[in-house]
Amino acid sequence: MKKSGLIVVTATLFFAGCTPAPEENSPITPPVATSDNAIEVGKDYHSFANPEQVVITHIDLDLTADFEKRRLIGSAAMDYQKVDPNATRLTLDTRGLDVQGVTAAGSPVEFMLEKADPNLGAALHIELPQQGNRVTINYATSPEASGAQWLTPAQTAGKKHPFLFTQAQAVHARSFIPLQDSPQVRVTYNATIRTPKALLAVMSAANDPDTQRDGVYEFTMPQPIPSYLIALAVGDLEFKSMGQRTGVYAEPSVLEAAALEFEDTESMLEVTENTYGPYSWDRYDLLILPPSFPFGGMENPRLSFITPTVIAGDKSLVALIAHELAHSWSGNTVTNATWRDLWLNEGFTTYLTYRIMEMIFGTDRYNMEAVLGYQDLQADIASLDANDQILAIDLRGRNPDDVFSNIPYEKGALFLREIEHKIGRENFDQFLLTYFEDFAFQSITTDQFIAYLDKTLLKRFPAELDKARIQQWIFEPGIPEGAPVPESDAFSSIDQNRQAWLDGDLSANDIDMQSWTVHQWLYFLNNMPATLPQAQIAQLDEAFSLTQSKNNEIAHSWLMISVKNQYQPAYERLYDYLTSIGRNKLVKPLYRELSKTAEGKEFAKRAFEQAKPGYHPLTVKANEGYVK
Repeated sequence: MKKSGLIVVTATLFFAGCTPAPEENSPITPPVATSDNAIEVGKDYHSFANPEQVVITHIDLDLTADFEKRRLIGSAAMDYQKVDPNATRLTLDTRGLDVQGVTAAGSPVEFMLEKADPNLGAALHIELPQQGNRVTINYATSPEASGAQWLTPAQTAGKKHPFLFTQAQAVHARSFIPLQDSPQVRVTYNATIRTPKALLAVMSAANDPDTQRDGVYEFTMPQPIPSYLIALAVGDLEFKSMGQRTGVYAEPSVLEAAALEFEDTESMLEVTENTYGPYSWDRYDLLILPPSFPFGGMENPRLSFITPTVIAGDKSLVALIAHELAHSWSGNTVTNATWRDLWLNEGFTTYLTYRIMEMIFGTDRYNMEAVLGYQDLQADIASLDANDQILAIDLRGRNPDDVFSNIPYEKGALFLREIEHKIGRENFDQFLLTYFEDFAFQSITTDQFIAYLDKTLLKRFPAELDKARIQQWIFEPGIPEGAPVPESDAFSSIDQNRQAWLDGDLSANDIDMQSWTVHQWLYFLNNMPATLPQAQIAQLDEAFSLTQSKNNEIAHSWLMISVKNQYQPAYERLYDYLTSIGRNKLVKPLYRELSKTAEGKEFAKRAFEQAKPGYHPLTVKANEGYVK
């Protein structure tokens, strides 16, 4: 990455007193506090931008994807409004950008790029022109941009063409666009993307499934979205419809399997609309990315980016699709204003995910997935510091990527499930529908949500809901005593079979697993003791060929057991797994477990070094500490 020194263009007086990186000031206190120590509503400690003075409203992008140089090259034109009539400066976020010039109405504008902060990048200060409300930044990205991954043909499914995709959440949009990279700033955008003619470009915008491959693609996003939802992908992509408003983009060799796996997407869309209000984004399509994608999915509006690791052949992992779809209401339409408030996105979305899965696949599936989610939450609570167990987490002075754990997801969903239980599902569904309407296309804080609860549910259900209890859920660590605990009858026999096998009363070959679902297999494996005799592990593997499982979630659970017990027959598969998948949920726990022994760390180092060229920068950053 290019060092970001102090770049001064033409003027000096204008830039006196440039904005420093956000600092940790006073402790964040609950919104009921009245002292001067209370957090500023809307303050984003992970952005240099000054939307309280000047706010960006629209962006026009014109970018060329240069695969040889691994750079996006072009311009970003910004329309802005002065919130403060006396404002003279626009401040944007950047990371590793080569800013080549700024103009307004064709004339040069003075600008300065500050020294970079390791977590936040560098502030770009632009002097506002005397006339007009638009500036254009000419720039190029770095080949090491944290929000973009350039794949060689060998790293794709088809092996013939290169591939580019971006990943902006949390603060990586600034690595490929200079903008106000805060979720409280919502913009519309247009884009012209220029690519090699053999490739297709798609974006988190209006995509035409019938567009011709000609190397120039134009996009429009008419709804205002936060910067982390701006997304681009370029590759050898084809499209297949799955319904009137749904379809899938993928490399040709993956397309048919993806469309079959996710064919229920249209039904998911319809049932969600019936319960939580109209879908606001026109189409809902999926983009299946190469295996290096670091997340399960990313809820980019109109076009969710999806890992291929959930193509299991039996629809067992499609809760991920329900999750990304649910973000079209909770997250994309109503958005967290800062990364402290991520639970307002992910907790609501995880709650909706369970509900969508129940409406499509039934109560048994809902209960099983809820139990597995609760166990994931318990595991994170056992491993995280108390401060990181809080929904409204204090992230000041930290990398905002640190917010991602099961706390905002599963704890947030459990909090909402408790409210549902206390006031009734029908009442809670009506509340959610109204909430999505009242805050449509807005970004809100935890404090605003609590104030909204005061005016709605707490006022309507004073006997059922308690303000102190709500404060406990949001601002205290752990799971409050008396919280609802998901249960599933489908797991009772699994516990019995596991215990009988562990006690030696039942051989692996005698376990009746013919009717087991993937969720029952995961429950069976995830609740094994930490240490097991090698003979028992081998017996289980021989009976069910777990080392060769094609389901990536089952394989992950089995490989975790193998690493904890140093079961060598699984290590060849472990090596292949680590070097062929870049999804952090699957690889990070394995690297972490391997790093606990000298032999394991050496194995992890070999796998990591081979996999590193194909890993996304976020996957590299998340795991490199385990192999040092």
